[in-house]
Amino acid sequence: MATYKLGVLYGDGIGPEIVQSTVEVLQAAAEHVEGTSFDFVELPMGWTGIQEHGEPIPAITKDSLVTCHGWIMGPHDSSAYPPEHQAKRNPSGELRHHFDLYANVRPSKAIAGVKSLVGEADMVIFRENTEGFYPDRNMYAGSGEYMVNPETAIVTGVFTKKAAERIAHAAFRMAMQRRKKVTIVHKANVIRLGYGLFLNTCREVGKLYPEVQVEDYHIDAMAAHMVRRAKDFDVIVTTNMFGDILSDLAGELVGSLGLAPSINTNDHQAMAQAAHGSAPDIAGKNIANPVGELLSAVMLVDWLASRHEDHGLHQLARKVENAIMKTMYDGITTRDLGGEASTTEFTKAIVERL
Repeated sequence: MATYKLGVLYGDGIGPEIVQSTVEVLQAAAEHVEGTSFDFVELPMGWTGIQEHGEPIPAITKDSLVTCHGWIMGPHDSSAYPPEHQAKRNPSGELRHHFDLYANVRPSKAIAGVKSLVGEADMVIFRENTEGFYPDRNMYAGSGEYMVNPETAIVTGVFTKKAAERIAHAAFRMAMQRRKKVTIVHKANVIRLGYGLFLNTCREVGKLYPEVQVEDYHIDAMAAHMVRRAKDFDVIVTTNMFGDILSDLAGELVGSLGLAPSINTNDHQAMAQAAHGSAPDIAGKNIANPVGELLSAVMLVDWLASRHEDHGLHQLARKVENAIMKTMYDGITTRDLGGEASTTEFTKAIVERL
């Protein structure tokens, strides 16, 4: 029996509801795959961390995650935290920084039974996760933004060859398993040194994968191309801020941001985290769509299966994914997709299809 230890961080807003849904589905799926089980370890994060330990991501959580094979993270509502915590990295940024989770992998795929604004689409965005223009995680010490006077703010963008190389390798490795096409998104025509370094480094890495077709677009052109011909794109690699924006756009284009999954990885750890936020306006109403979190967990299980060469985990991931898709194809969806199912009813329907 292979047992995988997974951290569970419920988070804020709708987090407890969609993470609980995810845990229930994984537990049910494990019962149908011989030789595989999960040990779920609940850890404080967000408001729970503040109330119990004085920090959104307390030391006990970080220390415990070191011993986990991976973890499931709910959304956070950091904009509502007390001012002393708003001045720090938010929970997801802190974990990405602390564990050097340099690759944020965000797929967007049209789903049968869900209306897509662009028709057929199946793309994966590789977002560099550690630098760029996000000042809360691009400095060793201090912050990457400051005000020289009350009316002037300066933000420092950081671009390194090391960061570009490793996200590019991750993207090209994925492309070799898919349609063998990589699109680099940048703004090197204006920010010539920073984005020029990113673009040129990605192209250098691409030469090591001669079977992969490589193209590049400026970010503004890419946004237009994605809307007009999303089906033409396979693997997209870009910087932190651009990846954040494009992945939200892609999620909406194929149906809903509530469907958008992601994982954050380094070479030996992975964190499942839906691309959407905490939606405090619907928290506790049992109407949240758990699909983004569920599919993030599927990505995590697939990642663990590849890392540990565990066919049983791959089988479990397919069972969960197929049950989610079958549920939506059968017309059972939450309100954001035009359905009537509550979060718990939707979860129950997935478990039944397992």
